[in-house]
Amino acid sequence: MIHKIPLEKVLFLDIETVPNYANFQEVPETEQNLWDKKTRYQRKEDFSAEEYYDRAGIMAEFGKIICISIGIIDKNDTLKIKSFADDDEKKLLLEFGNIFNSQRLRDVILCAHNGKEFDFPWIARRFLINGMMPPVPFQMFGKKPWEIPHLDTMELWKFGDYKSFISLELMAHVFGIPTPKDDIDGSLVSSIYYIEKDLQRIVDYCEKDVLTLANIFRRMRQEDLLQRNINTD
Repeated sequence: MIHKIPLEKVLFLDIETVPNYANFQEVPETEQNLWDKKTRYQRKEDFSAEEYYDRAGIMAEFGKIICISIGIIDKNDTLKIKSFADDDEKKLLLEFGNIFNSQRLRDVILCAHNGKEFDFPWIARRFLINGMMPPVPFQMFGKKPWEIPHLDTMELWKFGDYKSFISLELMAHVFGIPTPKDDIDGSLVSSIYYIEKDLQRIVDYCEKDVLTLANIFRRMRQEDLLQRNINTD
């Protein structure tokens, strides 16, 4: 049962991603062709490859990570949040990867919403694409599903119902947790990054998601909500 998991071992995590390029015209021809082939089935005849390019930010082969926010609950029941954000994805990943050199995070349990389908594999793939090995917690090669300790709040909510999907925002609502989408949502991240060039606004949004994620996990354990004054040291 999740109430038996030591909270100090859980690393709450959220990432924000965008397409590799601001628009389809900037994409090299070879990559344009690969994008066309990759997405042909999904878009069918409804969209051209160019019209569909705004979704490149959800595919690790055609997108990049611009922010990773993490949160850890300390012995004083305070959620300490730290963010790694940079236009240079390799620099971001190097800094993020270094945290796993500490003894405390060597056997950490990762927790994200839809993390097993999105955040965890995305991070691992982008490490490899940037010529680096993923940190140990993301190395799941050859492991059986029951050997992977990581937590996914969407999976926990399914209770074996594999057709069920629930957003972080809806989970927050049903548990009486303030919405993290009070400013922006994921559909606006790319335009805020490339057009408004406001990376800090995206970082703020990502950190709200981490706070919400941690509170959802606590609600599922029948525990009180964390305070909103986050310790960011």
